[in-house]
Parts: sequence; C-alpha cells; structure tokens
Amino acid sequence: MNRSKPRIGAYICRCGTNIAATVDVEEVAKKIGFLPGVVIARDYTYMCSDPGQNLIKSDIKEHNLNRIVVASCSPLMHEATFRHAIEEAGLNPFYFQMANIREQCSWVIKDKALATEKAIKMTTAAVQRIRYHRPEKMRPIDITPAVLVIGGGIAGIEASLKIADAGKQVYLVERESSIGGHMAQLYKTFPTLDCSA
Repeated sequence: MNRSKPRIGAYICRCGTNIAATVDVEEVAKKIGFLPGVVIARDYTYMCSDPGQNLIKSDIKEHNLNRIVVASCSPLMHEATFRHAIEEAGLNPFYFQMANIREQCSWVIKDKALATEKAIKMTTAAVQRIRYHRPEKMRPIDITPAVLVIGGGIAGIEASLKIADAGKQVYLVERESSIGGHMAQLYKTFPTLDCSA
C-alpha cells in the first residue's frame, strides 16, 4: 500500500441528534469530499459504534485509504477507539486525526448555518493537518515509580503521605530548615486549640 500520497477517508458523525440537530452533516461531508487527497467522505449515525468502526475498516481496504479523519465528539472520549480500529485495519494508529464538532461546535452554536460553517472549517483543518502526519511507533520505556514533592508545607506533607500510602517512593524537598510551612509558625489551631506542630 502506497503511504506517501495521502488517501484520506473523512467521516462525519451525527452522534444521534447531538451533532445532527445543529450541524448539517451531509453538507459537511459533501464539502470535505472536494478537498485534495480526500478519497471518501461520509456521514454516519454513530461513528464510535461497532458498525461505524467497521465502516472505516472496510473503506480502508476497499479504497486503499492511508489516513483517517473523524469529525465527532471529544478526542478524550473516542480517540483511542478510532486509533485501535484503524490499527486493526492495518494502518499506523497515528495516521488518524479527530475534529471535535460536538463540544466545540454543535453544543455551543444554535444557528444551524453558523454551526455547519464552523464544522466544515474544523474538519477541513483536520484534513489539512493529517496530510503531514508521519508514522509513529509506541515504545516502552523504563521508569522509576517515584515522586518528587516540592514544598514541605501542609499540602506537600499531605500529598507525600497519600502518595506513600499508594506504595510509591516519595522525595519531599523543603528549602527551610523544618517542615510545616506557615502552619508550624502558629501557636495554637482553631477550633480545638491544639498545638500546631
């Protein structure tokens, strides 16, 4: 499969009515379909569903796609879902780009024409960006499960104790000669009048 020339598949999610109620997803797909490098542009009810992912996988094989753009919800919710799907279809998972047209567009713009225009611009930006993606590889690295906490005030002490309770090595650093911060300078504390130390 030739990976040098971008062959982009662009998918616009309706997200039920979350996106489709405010954005004309058919119009977005139509406009995106004319962009350079875009081989196929579709809209679908739920792109994150198994049938939506299978649509992407079959299009990758059928149309020899080598880059995928999905305009849908937040990458926080489904970027990993789509990366996994395209990897299953034989693509490098980093040949994927997402445009968040739900939270950043359909949920914040009530005017359908404006929301559609913004969705087109956001998806166009994702298509333009993916043209320059390069294949990346994930690699394991060794880490030391330790934490450095800077500041031995009440917050630093509390954070250090919580992290230590979780079984991690903690290094607590304080610039003064004693820990406790401002709390250690108090004579008594309210409401119990206990010694602050």
